[in-house]
Amino acid sequence: MSGNTFEISDDTFEGMVLTSDTPIVVDFWAEWCGPCKMIAPILEELAAENADTFKVGKLNVDDNRRSAMQYGVRSIPTLLIFKDGKVAGQIVGATSKEALKEKILDVL
Repeated sequence: MSGNTFEISDDTFEGMVLTSDTPIVVDFWAEWCGPCKMIAPILEELAAENADTFKVGKLNVDDNRRSAMQYGVRSIPTLLIFKDGKVAGQIVGATSKEALKEKILDVL
């Protein structure tokens, strides 16, 4: 992780995501996932450019299966947008920076 995104685990999910006052975009990803690697720098940019609106956290599904199963993540990358502790939106698959930003901001 760089300075713009932060790592989330099964153990920290509730405290970092569900109780956050700021909307959180959770990137469910894995090291071996090509599309996940494609959108990683885009998410870094979006996190930096929109830090006052939302935060971006990354959850490795290989290391944190409980959270992925709890939210029905079946393919990656999956981005779940949490607002007020609830899933407010979902984006599955890699897409452009503009499309990601538009979808995220539409939900918020």
